[in-house]
Amino acid sequence: MPQSGGFPADFLWGTATAAYQIEGAVREDGRGASIWDTFSHTLGKIADGANGDVACDHYHRWRDDIKLMQEIGIRSYRLSIAWPRVMPSGSGALNQQGLDFYERVIEGLLEAGITPAVTLYHWDLPQTLQNRGGWPARATAETFANYADTMVRRLGDRVQRWITHNEPWCTSMLGHLLGEHAPGERDLGKALAAAHHVLLSHGLATQAIRATNSKLEVGITLNLTPGDPASDREADQQATQTFDGFFNRWFLDPLAGRGYPQDMQTLYGAAMPQVEPNDLAVIATPTDFLGINYYTRAIIAYDANEPLQFAQRGPEKLRGEGAEITEMGWEVYPQGLGDLLLRVHREYGPKTLYVTENGAAFADEVGADGQVHDPARTRYLHAHFAEAERVIQAGVPLRGYYVWSLMDNFEWAFGYTKRFGITYVDYTTQERILKDSGRWYQEVIAENANVEPR
Repeated sequence: MPQSGGFPADFLWGTATAAYQIEGAVREDGRGASIWDTFSHTLGKIADGANGDVACDHYHRWRDDIKLMQEIGIRSYRLSIAWPRVMPSGSGALNQQGLDFYERVIEGLLEAGITPAVTLYHWDLPQTLQNRGGWPARATAETFANYADTMVRRLGDRVQRWITHNEPWCTSMLGHLLGEHAPGERDLGKALAAAHHVLLSHGLATQAIRATNSKLEVGITLNLTPGDPASDREADQQATQTFDGFFNRWFLDPLAGRGYPQDMQTLYGAAMPQVEPNDLAVIATPTDFLGINYYTRAIIAYDANEPLQFAQRGPEKLRGEGAEITEMGWEVYPQGLGDLLLRVHREYGPKTLYVTENGAAFADEVGADGQVHDPARTRYLHAHFAEAERVIQAGVPLRGYYVWSLMDNFEWAFGYTKRFGITYVDYTTQERILKDSGRWYQEVIAENANVEPR
């Protein structure tokens, strides 16, 4: 039986994907190369030596995937546009075949009664732009704004909600400091320059979109991770504050018009990027919503041997302390989502919030009955939906929730070794099997309530 309803009648239950993770067809119909094509084809970068050349073959199977969404009852679908598919060199000539693909998908969604939400950048920078300096180069920000304007001019009559960037932290820090994502750099100065130019490009794109069509909704999606200190020691408390600055405030503060956090500027010192006089005002251009991606929290301890003097508690220790751990090595901590939404609402006050990603990876297998039974994922989602319900009742303007992901896919540096989908994908046959969690989500949407798992 459903619990007492705490979701607004117009609450957007959705699911999300990203172009490089599902589309495949990387050399078809004029698509250019992206930094993820280059990175995934570099020996040793991907856990299973895989790449996104085929992925889920969504480029050819999108009609069936929309039917799948219809079956689940999805109200909104968050997809991303592959920049190199529509502009192979990142700027200049538009690839009409690539644009045609997205037009077909968007029109198919609308015909199915599913509201599209489009992310303009989900990490697949055209390789041509990387060759010119990538995100550490200021010119990339202006090029992105032109790309955003072009997409809105072509698709804005059918797409109301636009997300400029997905997870600037990953673009900048995973890609340019930790080297775990494309383009695989390990340079603090480049990482901070990339972060600044991604945020600047967001502001420029928001202004361009507003100028083209002031009726559209524009926002950005941040991956935010709350940190808790490992102890009451002052050193652990300070390390947690540093973690928060590194992971969360570095992006939240400038978007809210506060500039970059002073404590982090002091810590970064000479590695700080060049900030031109009007940059911070552009970055703080008002938006219509903030998207938040949440998966877990971090438990932080002081560590003098780390460059920023903090370390996260690892999965083995967490497991030893009794925590449930996903296949990604992440603690299952639903309360973190509620606390995070309350904090962002209280401290930053965005007009509207969406959970633009939330989900978990587990070792799913097809059972003897041909079905995929994934009770751990259903429990995970149920507990997180309860947190969403809690904060809505507390006054947080949460308007929608996008489960990650519609289907298993190419999980970046982990290749095909991690499965986040509510739909199972057999990568050999491309068969899709709706998992038990997907069938449960179907009930949630139909009831508009956090239905108790059976």
